Amino acid sequence: MRHLWSFLAGLAVAPVTWVLVTLGQDGSERTVDRWVEIGTYSTPNLIEPAVYLGVAGILLGLLGTLRFSPFGPLVAGLLLAVPYLGLFVAPFSVRDQVPDDLRLLGDPLPLRDPLDNGTLFLIGVLLLMAVFSTSRWRRPATPPAAEAELTPAVTPVEHKPALTDWPPAPAKDPDTPPLTLAYPETPTEPLPRRTGSESPWSAPPRGAGRPEGTESR
Repeated sequence: MRHLWSFLAGLAVAPVTWVLVTLGQDGSERTVDRWVEIGTYSTPNLIEPAVYLGVAGILLGLLGTLRFSPFGPLVAGLLLAVPYLGLFVAPFSVRDQVPDDLRLLGDPLPLRDPLDNGTLFLIGVLLLMAVFSTSRWRRPATPPAAEAELTPAVTPVEHKPALTDWPPAPAKDPDTPPLTLAYPETPTEPLPRRTGSESPWSAPPRGAGRPEGTESR
Protein backbone atom coordinates (compact mmCIF):
# COMPACT_ATOMS: atom_id res chain seq x y z
CA MET A 1 0.00 0.00 0.00
CA ARG A 2 2.85 2.37 0.75
CA HIS A 3 4.19 1.88 -2.79
CA LEU A 4 0.82 2.89 -4.24
CA TRP A 5 0.68 6.10 -2.20
CA SER A 6 4.25 6.90 -3.15
CA PHE A 7 3.43 6.33 -6.82
CA LEU A 8 0.44 8.69 -6.64
CA ALA A 9 2.55 11.29 -4.83
CA GLY A 10 5.11 11.17 -7.62
CA LEU A 11 2.43 11.70 -10.24
CA ALA A 12 1.15 14.77 -8.39
CA VAL A 13 4.48 16.33 -7.41
CA ALA A 14 6.04 16.27 -10.87
CA PRO A 15 3.58 18.62 -12.68
CA VAL A 16 3.16 20.84 -9.61
CA THR A 17 6.92 21.23 -9.37
CA TRP A 18 7.14 22.09 -13.07
CA VAL A 19 4.55 24.85 -12.63
CA LEU A 20 6.10 26.26 -9.44
CA VAL A 21 9.60 26.29 -10.89
CA THR A 22 8.28 28.03 -14.00
CA LEU A 23 6.53 30.73 -11.97
CA GLY A 24 9.55 31.23 -9.73
CA GLN A 25 12.13 31.42 -12.49
CA ASP A 26 10.04 33.64 -14.74
CA GLY A 27 9.12 35.97 -11.90
CA SER A 28 12.71 36.24 -10.69
CA GLU A 29 14.03 36.87 -14.19
CA ARG A 30 11.49 39.57 -15.00
CA THR A 31 11.99 41.25 -11.61
CA VAL A 32 15.77 41.40 -11.90
CA ASP A 33 15.58 42.59 -15.53
CA ARG A 34 13.27 45.38 -14.41
CA TRP A 35 15.69 46.42 -11.68
CA VAL A 36 18.52 46.59 -14.18
CA GLU A 37 16.39 48.58 -16.59
CA ILE A 38 15.35 51.29 -14.12
CA GLY A 39 18.59 51.30 -12.15
CA THR A 40 17.00 50.66 -8.74
CA TYR A 41 15.47 47.75 -6.87
CA SER A 42 12.59 46.95 -4.55
CA THR A 43 13.07 43.81 -2.46
CA PRO A 44 9.34 43.01 -1.94
CA ASN A 45 9.01 42.40 -5.68
CA LEU A 46 11.16 39.30 -5.29
CA ILE A 47 9.09 37.71 -2.51
CA GLU A 48 6.45 36.12 -4.74
CA PRO A 49 8.84 34.22 -7.04
CA ALA A 50 10.90 33.20 -4.02
CA VAL A 51 7.81 31.66 -2.43
CA TYR A 52 7.11 29.63 -5.58
CA LEU A 53 10.64 28.28 -5.64
CA GLY A 54 10.61 27.58 -1.90
CA VAL A 55 7.39 25.55 -2.08
CA ALA A 56 8.77 23.57 -5.01
CA GLY A 57 11.91 22.82 -3.01
CA ILE A 58 9.88 21.63 -0.02
CA LEU A 59 7.82 19.26 -2.17
CA LEU A 60 10.90 17.83 -3.83
CA GLY A 61 12.66 17.46 -0.49
CA LEU A 62 9.78 15.58 1.07
CA LEU A 63 9.44 13.28 -1.91
CA GLY A 64 13.16 12.63 -2.16
CA THR A 65 14.09 12.19 1.49
CA LEU A 66 11.15 10.51 3.21
CA ARG A 67 11.70 6.74 3.33
CA PHE A 68 8.26 5.57 2.33
CA SER A 69 8.83 3.99 -1.06
CA PRO A 70 11.12 4.56 -4.07
CA PHE A 71 8.28 4.61 -6.58
CA GLY A 72 7.41 8.25 -5.90
CA PRO A 73 10.88 9.65 -6.68
CA LEU A 74 11.18 7.23 -9.59
CA VAL A 75 7.97 8.37 -11.27
CA ALA A 76 8.55 12.08 -10.62
CA GLY A 77 12.15 11.87 -11.78
CA LEU A 78 11.20 10.20 -15.04
CA LEU A 79 8.40 12.68 -15.75
CA LEU A 80 10.80 15.60 -15.30
CA ALA A 81 13.90 14.17 -16.98
CA VAL A 82 12.41 12.42 -20.02
CA PRO A 83 11.21 15.62 -21.80
CA TYR A 84 14.74 17.01 -21.74
CA LEU A 85 16.12 13.72 -23.06
CA GLY A 86 13.60 14.00 -25.89
CA LEU A 87 15.41 17.12 -27.07
CA PHE A 88 18.28 14.87 -28.18
CA VAL A 89 15.97 13.01 -30.55
CA ALA A 90 13.24 15.41 -31.71
CA PRO A 91 13.69 18.80 -30.08
CA PHE A 92 11.08 20.68 -32.12
CA SER A 93 8.40 18.05 -31.64
CA VAL A 94 9.01 17.96 -27.90
CA ARG A 95 8.84 21.74 -27.55
CA ASP A 96 5.64 21.88 -29.57
CA GLN A 97 4.00 19.49 -27.11
CA VAL A 98 4.66 21.88 -24.22
CA PRO A 99 2.23 24.85 -24.12
CA ASP A 100 3.87 28.23 -23.75
CA ASP A 101 0.95 30.67 -23.80
CA LEU A 102 -0.75 29.80 -20.50
CA ARG A 103 -1.40 32.18 -17.62
CA LEU A 104 -1.89 31.47 -13.92
CA LEU A 105 -3.26 34.05 -11.46
CA GLY A 106 -2.64 36.74 -14.04
CA ASP A 107 1.03 35.82 -14.49
CA PRO A 108 2.43 34.27 -17.67
CA LEU A 109 3.33 30.59 -17.43
CA PRO A 110 6.14 29.81 -19.91
CA LEU A 111 6.50 26.08 -19.30
CA ARG A 112 9.20 25.79 -21.95
CA ASP A 113 11.74 27.82 -19.98
CA PRO A 114 12.63 25.10 -17.39
CA LEU A 115 12.79 22.62 -20.25
CA ASP A 116 15.10 24.74 -22.40
CA ASN A 117 17.52 25.72 -19.62
CA GLY A 118 17.82 22.16 -18.26
CA THR A 119 16.24 22.75 -14.85
CA LEU A 120 13.78 19.89 -15.28
CA PHE A 121 16.56 17.48 -16.17
CA LEU A 122 18.57 18.50 -13.11
CA ILE A 123 15.63 17.96 -10.75
CA GLY A 124 14.70 14.67 -12.41
CA VAL A 125 18.20 13.24 -11.98
CA LEU A 126 18.25 14.24 -8.32
CA LEU A 127 14.99 12.39 -7.71
CA LEU A 128 16.20 9.32 -9.60
CA MET A 129 19.24 9.11 -7.35
CA ALA A 130 16.92 8.64 -4.36
CA VAL A 131 15.79 5.32 -5.86
CA PHE A 132 19.19 3.78 -5.13
CA SER A 133 18.67 4.13 -1.37
CA THR A 134 18.33 0.53 -0.15
CA SER A 135 16.43 1.55 2.98
CA ARG A 136 13.47 2.64 0.83
CA TRP A 137 12.85 -0.91 -0.35
CA ARG A 138 12.58 -2.34 3.17
CA ARG A 139 9.42 -2.25 5.19
CA PRO A 140 9.75 -0.02 8.27
CA ALA A 141 10.27 -1.89 11.52
CA THR A 142 7.21 -2.29 13.73
CA PRO A 143 7.68 -0.57 17.11
CA PRO A 144 7.27 -2.85 20.15
CA ALA A 145 4.15 -2.68 22.27
CA ALA A 146 3.98 -0.27 25.17
CA GLU A 147 3.63 -3.10 27.66
CA ALA A 148 6.82 -4.69 26.42
CA GLU A 149 8.75 -1.49 27.07
CA LEU A 150 7.64 -1.39 30.70
CA THR A 151 8.45 -5.04 31.38
CA PRO A 152 12.09 -5.68 32.27
CA ALA A 153 13.94 -8.00 29.97
CA VAL A 154 15.27 -10.19 32.81
CA THR A 155 13.28 -10.80 35.99
CA PRO A 156 15.54 -10.89 39.05
CA VAL A 157 15.50 -14.29 40.79
CA GLU A 158 15.11 -14.17 44.55
CA HIS A 159 17.48 -16.55 46.33
CA LYS A 160 15.80 -18.52 49.11
CA PRO A 161 18.25 -20.58 51.17
CA ALA A 162 17.25 -24.17 51.85
CA LEU A 163 17.24 -25.76 55.27
CA THR A 164 20.45 -27.59 54.48
CA ASP A 165 22.33 -24.45 53.41
CA TRP A 166 24.08 -23.88 56.74
CA PRO A 167 27.48 -22.23 56.92
CA PRO A 168 30.42 -24.64 57.30
CA ALA A 169 31.70 -25.38 60.80
CA PRO A 170 34.89 -23.54 61.82
CA ALA A 171 38.12 -25.50 61.72
CA LYS A 172 39.27 -27.00 65.03
CA ASP A 173 42.44 -25.79 66.72
CA PRO A 174 44.78 -28.78 67.20
CA ASP A 175 46.22 -27.24 70.43
CA THR A 176 42.85 -27.00 72.14
CA PRO A 177 42.08 -30.10 74.24
CA PRO A 178 38.74 -31.70 73.64
CA LEU A 179 35.96 -31.16 76.14
CA THR A 180 35.28 -34.05 78.55
CA LEU A 181 33.10 -34.78 81.58
CA ALA A 182 35.71 -37.04 83.34
CA TYR A 183 37.76 -36.10 86.38
CA PRO A 184 41.03 -34.31 85.81
CA GLU A 185 44.02 -36.48 85.22
CA THR A 186 46.43 -37.37 88.10
CA PRO A 187 49.34 -34.94 88.25
CA THR A 188 52.64 -36.49 87.31
CA GLU A 189 54.70 -34.53 89.88
CA PRO A 190 54.72 -35.98 93.48
CA LEU A 191 52.98 -33.99 96.17
CA PRO A 192 55.14 -32.53 98.99
CA ARG A 193 55.40 -34.74 102.09
CA ARG A 194 55.02 -33.68 105.72
CA THR A 195 58.23 -33.83 107.79
CA GLY A 196 58.16 -33.66 111.55
CA SER A 197 55.49 -31.48 113.04
CA GLU A 198 55.36 -29.00 110.21
CA SER A 199 53.01 -29.05 107.33
CA PRO A 200 54.54 -29.38 103.92
CA TRP A 201 52.70 -26.20 102.94
CA SER A 202 53.79 -24.17 106.01
CA ALA A 203 56.00 -21.11 105.80
CA PRO A 204 59.71 -21.69 105.54
CA PRO A 205 61.71 -21.59 108.84
CA ARG A 206 63.09 -18.33 109.98
CA GLY A 207 66.54 -17.55 108.82
CA ALA A 208 66.20 -19.83 105.86
CA GLY A 209 67.13 -18.29 102.64
CA ARG A 210 68.73 -15.21 104.31
CA PRO A 211 71.75 -14.01 102.43
CA GLU A 212 75.14 -14.50 103.97
CA GLY A 213 76.72 -11.66 105.92
CA THR A 214 73.42 -10.38 107.33
CA GLU A 215 72.63 -10.44 111.06
CA SER A 216 69.30 -10.82 112.69
CA ARG A 217 68.18 -8.27 115.22
